[in-house]
Amino acid sequence: MSKQLKADIALLLVTVGWGASFLLTKSSLSELSTFNFLAIRFSIAFVLSLIIFLKQLINMDRKTIKQGVILGIVVYATYGLQTVGLNYTTASKSAFITGFNVILVPIFSALLMKKVPEKKVFFSVFMAFAGLGLLSLNKSISEINIGDIYTFICAIICAIHIILLGRYTMESEPIALAVIQMGVCAILSLITTLSFEKPIVPTNYEVWTNIIILSVVCTLGAFIVQSIAQKFTSPTHTALIFTAEPVFAAIFGYVILGEILSKKGLIGAVLILISMIITEVDFTNRKHRYKEIVDNAVHNINISK
Repeated sequence: MSKQLKADIALLLVTVGWGASFLLTKSSLSELSTFNFLAIRFSIAFVLSLIIFLKQLINMDRKTIKQGVILGIVVYATYGLQTVGLNYTTASKSAFITGFNVILVPIFSALLMKKVPEKKVFFSVFMAFAGLGLLSLNKSISEINIGDIYTFICAIICAIHIILLGRYTMESEPIALAVIQMGVCAILSLITTLSFEKPIVPTNYEVWTNIIILSVVCTLGAFIVQSIAQKFTSPTHTALIFTAEPVFAAIFGYVILGEILSKKGLIGAVLILISMIITEVDFTNRKHRYKEIVDNAVHNINISK
């Protein structure tokens, strides 16, 4: 088995974990308030990451700390909105709407560079919005689920986080940035729950199981696997594998929670998924690659003659 195949399998397992995270989060919210839950989840992940990555944190400079804090604030907003949204919408719908960030990233990137996005991006956006409408709308705009709105805003902020992370990791140590992000998110969530909620320490065994899995596997573990695996596979492979996240979320939601998308919602989810894949596939390079393969084959045939 090649290193790339092993890396792709590892990333697929990460994607399965992230798909399950929507279900685990929604289940935990039955006992915990939003930021009470986030404070516990990210505090555990932060403490464990401090223990594991202490060496990488000793020589941090001010720039790394500043960028980590900025990213942490964005992560706090992303997870906060997504988790609040999960109080009102289903796990599968939340996953598909969150996946909308894949389409928004190239648009925001192009705008920042003052370039016109590729034609396929416009097509993907149109398809994704059509899918979003089918997934979220019932009879009229006034009946849109408030949880879907929170989740859509989350997708926008998530796209901003991806762009900032791509920029900052070129300038600072990625592991240090990740640890600071988790720490900032934990602190802000703790401040929020103490200020606006009535935080509790959960006593339910199932809730603690969910939180431990989310903290260790879906947060800390996923980061480690992703950091290592992406050294041996391409960004395109990674992005395409990650588009399966909402699919796994829908599967888990159906099997465990009994969530069923309506026919209209299912069509919308499929449109969003297709638009995500179209955004990530580089058709131009693939066309050149096929042409190169054909030219080489013709050249070899001519030589053999």
